[in-house]
Amino acid sequence: MANALVVRKSLLPKSQIGSRAAQYVRMSTDHQQYSIENQAIVIGAYAQARNLTIVRTYRDEGESGLRLRNRAGLRQLLDDVQSDHADFDHILVYDVSRWGRFQDTDESAHYEFICKLAGIKVQYCAEQFENDGTMLSSIVKNLKRVMAAEFSRELSTKVHAGQSRIVRLGFRHGGPLGYGLRRELFDEQHNSKGLLKKGELKCLRTDRVRVREGNPDELAVVRWIFQQCLDKTPDAKIARTLNQQRIPTGWDRPWNGRFVAHILQNENYIGNIVYNRQSHKLGTRKVSNSPDAWVRAQRCFPPIIDPDIFERVQRILRSRRIEIDEAEMLTRLRRALHKKGRLNQTIINDTSGLPHVDTFIKHFGSLRQAYSLIGYTPTERDWSYLDTKQV
Repeated sequence: MANALVVRKSLLPKSQIGSRAAQYVRMSTDHQQYSIENQAIVIGAYAQARNLTIVRTYRDEGESGLRLRNRAGLRQLLDDVQSDHADFDHILVYDVSRWGRFQDTDESAHYEFICKLAGIKVQYCAEQFENDGTMLSSIVKNLKRVMAAEFSRELSTKVHAGQSRIVRLGFRHGGPLGYGLRRELFDEQHNSKGLLKKGELKCLRTDRVRVREGNPDELAVVRWIFQQCLDKTPDAKIARTLNQQRIPTGWDRPWNGRFVAHILQNENYIGNIVYNRQSHKLGTRKVSNSPDAWVRAQRCFPPIIDPDIFERVQRILRSRRIEIDEAEMLTRLRRALHKKGRLNQTIINDTSGLPHVDTFIKHFGSLRQAYSLIGYTPTERDWSYLDTKQV
């Protein structure tokens, strides 16, 4: 339609906007069946048949319909409606699912109700019902909202099943790549297409990625880290040594104890690929899954670390885990203070029997708060860092 995706700015009195409409268009990915242009064509035809003039376009491209916070277009629309800046009295949307696939259908109804309170009607142009407030339209609309939410749940389940199958076949599923490892791209005939550089992604859905050994110097560092752990060297001390020797991490940041710990726990170094350690589905918070829910493919590529050495390291790491309550944490922190005469992150991480700095921050909000609870005031000039490093 000629007025599809047209944007005009002109605020008019309420009495002069009886046949004016805004359109809201959204697509989740570039491969979606109904593109924004196709939505606009249907909306334009709907508007023309009802003598409506489209004067404003709100759009969200490449955005999921699961939540509002990442959809600048819809948020702007609602803001214009609530602030009385809307120079239209209709909002045209392709269908119920484009308005949103909110997992709580009341959320979708709430945003529509905001428009209704402002005297603005929301119309779904490709649906087989008129959004006229009748009992039939209300029932069908609510059913459509439930179906839109269920589609996302079913799609999430199918995506998880597909990723699990890919991992079981020995292919990489995504996520951060371990230090000293590389990605090799293969086509659907299992022919290599070369190594992927940092930041490069596969272009075809049928392509697959395998993990491969990287730079020999980096692999030597990995083996040295495992040997240091066998020698009972703390992770923080390993990181300091690597920084002193100016060994790059490959991530434009220095080594730290957490980075070392991730290497020591990474099964990629014995040729395994592990998927679903954590999950973050449908906008919910990321959660850690129990080991029985992990998807593991073994011996996908030659091991960099001997499996026996890897298992010995895992036993050492498990023995480091300290299960104590907060009162005992503070008691041990106070004992370390009396022994060392001062406290800082390095002393805490290197002291046997003390939880990691991150654990203190998780339980007490910041190191400064933990220090105050034992009556200690550090002399180091890093107060701002102690205050801002919170979880």
